[in-house]
Amino acid sequence: MEKSRVLVVGGTGYIGRRIVRASLAQGHPTLVLMRPEIGLDIDKLQMLLSFKAQGARLVEASLEDHAALVAAVAQADVVISAMSGVHFRSHNLSLQHKLVEAIKEAGNIKRFVPSEFGMDPSKMGHALEPGRVTFDEKMDLRWAIEDANIPHTYVSANCFAGYFCPNLCQMRTLLPPKEKVHVYGDGNVKVNKTIYLRPHENILSQNDVIAKWEKLSGNVLEKIHIPADEFLASMKDTDFANQVGVGHYYHIFYEGCLTNFEIGEDGAEATLLYPEVQYTRVDEYMKRYL
Repeated sequence: MEKSRVLVVGGTGYIGRRIVRASLAQGHPTLVLMRPEIGLDIDKLQMLLSFKAQGARLVEASLEDHAALVAAVAQADVVISAMSGVHFRSHNLSLQHKLVEAIKEAGNIKRFVPSEFGMDPSKMGHALEPGRVTFDEKMDLRWAIEDANIPHTYVSANCFAGYFCPNLCQMRTLLPPKEKVHVYGDGNVKVNKTIYLRPHENILSQNDVIAKWEKLSGNVLEKIHIPADEFLASMKDTDFANQVGVGHYYHIFYEGCLTNFEIGEDGAEATLLYPEVQYTRVDEYMKRYL
């Protein structure tokens, strides 16, 4: 079976680098967009060169250069965007909108995967300000994709293990707490049930994650439960990024926005689609932090 040519945009990011490696491992002819704006970022350059050494082809094009971007897109069958969320915030067309315009003009793309990978924005019309902007702008991008009749797949992966498991869902840290842990409400809202990526054994509440860490580490933590009103009050007089983070955490851990709906006919669960893929269980993932 002929493999699809895959173009990855944002290939040096947290998600992007993993997508590049997975595409190469699956034997797809893999192209990685190399933006001139990389400047003097030596770490990103070395990563791109390592991809090249593994068989990827680097395609130089700026997202600000429409003609060059169209030419890059024309070389692929599938485009996967893994750009950082910061690229959603712009008074003008966002960089992803420019990518959509290039895909529309090229007219050859069989599948476009935009950079979402978080909560499903179509379910977040009630989201709190200022964090609501994240979901509103993602929906604007979805409408642009659909208006352009571009074949697409939206991926919602919700809580990534690296950001939510080892820190036991604490904000502003990536490491496990050693003595005390803040528990949002009663801690029983499920947080890892996802729309497209829903590995059954990783559907866990915050209390589940804490219990697994206590069992692995042999250390029992003091639980400090934070009521919803107190948690929301913590965003007052803080910077914009913190306010957005608090709002998103509220929807996840107090409202259960990741699990309070069923997958509809327009959705699919990844582990059922690809049962041969073995995913890492939370217990195994957390052992590296011991």
